[in-house]
Amino acid sequence: MAEVHVIGQIVGATGFSESSLFCKWGIHTGSCCAGQLVPQRAQGQSDKGLGHCCETELSLNPAPSWDLGLLQSCCTSSMENSPWHAAGAAWKLLSGIREGQTQVDTPQIGDMAYWSHPIDLHFATKGLQGWPRLHLQVWSQDSFGRCQLAGYGFCHVPSSPGTHQLDCPTWRPLGSWREQLARAFVGGGPQLLHADAIYSGADRYRLHTAAGGTVHLELGLLLRHFDRYGVEC
Repeated sequence: MAEVHVIGQIVGATGFSESSLFCKWGIHTGSCCAGQLVPQRAQGQSDKGLGHCCETELSLNPAPSWDLGLLQSCCTSSMENSPWHAAGAAWKLLSGIREGQTQVDTPQIGDMAYWSHPIDLHFATKGLQGWPRLHLQVWSQDSFGRCQLAGYGFCHVPSSPGTHQLDCPTWRPLGSWREQLARAFVGGGPQLLHADAIYSGADRYRLHTAAGGTVHLELGLLLRHFDRYGVEC
């Protein structure tokens, strides 16, 4: 089998109006499937105030009151059950972690949040179909430990060997004017119910979105045994 080794880092993010940013990320290979990516609530938080818009694509959730420990556990459980965790049949993860989360960084000088979060993945593959895609969710945290979505983004892992500098633009759904007003005063805001809408143009065109900031990545790619299958690298 041919092998792909992805090694690099999520450097940071710029252009976000929010401060105290962190990033959830995941690598997806193969075909996509639908799944929920609605964050879990803190214990005791009710469903009062929950609304929906854009049919079933968005869900308005009050900003959950999370501490960092609870945030980490919620992130891990939701990511493991999400389509970000799924892999195509032609791709096998030999080593590395398929998803993760950066630390929270609050810029003191300038507007760039630095994460320097490592990515190290080693895949074996039987074909080029389902080339890895990197999914990103940028979140902000306020002084009370509440988190709200700052932007979604995705980019394809480069297919040529070497070192690559990537800039991944992000966006977030707007929702109705009531939801935008609620987000401005109480936080929260609409979120995607299905992760495949992040990279599926067939579904995303129905959404009203606002541009977010940009996530900066450095990825190095090593390819092995592709020449055996007639693929020139």
